Amino acid sequence: MSRTLNPFRKWPNLGSRTDRPIQPDADTLQARQQMVRQQLQVPDRGITNQRVLAAMEKVPRHEFTPKKVRAEAYDDTALPIGHGQTISQPFIVAFMTEQLQPQTGDRVLEIGTGSGYQAAILSELVREIYTIEIIDSLALRASADLKRLGYKNVHVQCGDGHAGWSEPGLFDSIIVTCAPVQVPPPLIAQLKEGGRMLIPVGPKHHQQINLLQKFNGELHQRAILPVRFVPLTRNEAD
Repeated sequence: MSRTLNPFRKWPNLGSRTDRPIQPDADTLQARQQMVRQQLQVPDRGITNQRVLAAMEKVPRHEFTPKKVRAEAYDDTALPIGHGQTISQPFIVAFMTEQLQPQTGDRVLEIGTGSGYQAAILSELVREIYTIEIIDSLALRASADLKRLGYKNVHVQCGDGHAGWSEPGLFDSIIVTCAPVQVPPPLIAQLKEGGRMLIPVGPKHHQQINLLQKFNGELHQRAILPVRFVPLTRNEAD
């Protein structure tokens, strides 16, 4: 059973959310600028998409971390957020976002809301985000944090990500931030023709982020980066 936590809303324009009421203090802004320079723009990582870099610099990652690890919010690492889940390393967030090639008019599905940070990054870059989290308390917290920070184009649903969004539709792109053993067929069905899906696949110690693209009804898939994500879990009733 899925439960939508934020109502759908129509947006009158497709521009980035530059009017968002976030006014970071100088210290956290400086920390984000340093994060972008030292973790994302370095030669061996090479995130180059300027819109992605701007979003990573703007979104306050510390607002999506528990207080006990907030001092580490801009470190080059994943951090625990409770229930055995993590907020991904900044580089992985930027890498997956860049590989998704987000456009301002896109409608994006995210599987694995977690803290809500990845959804907030995408919110700056696309028209609407639909995001699913299986753990009730994480979904509620992410929904509250996103609302508090002014991300009005993010819709949070509590449910099993294997099935995709509970009201099936087609998405310009899909990003999965937890790892199934294989790609769930409903997600493939919900991806538009020409769409892109970023998904880590495989058992715990042998995962690869895969890029899937749908052309002429056929799915093209290639592995692009070895990673280690938490698993994509199922509802016990399934």
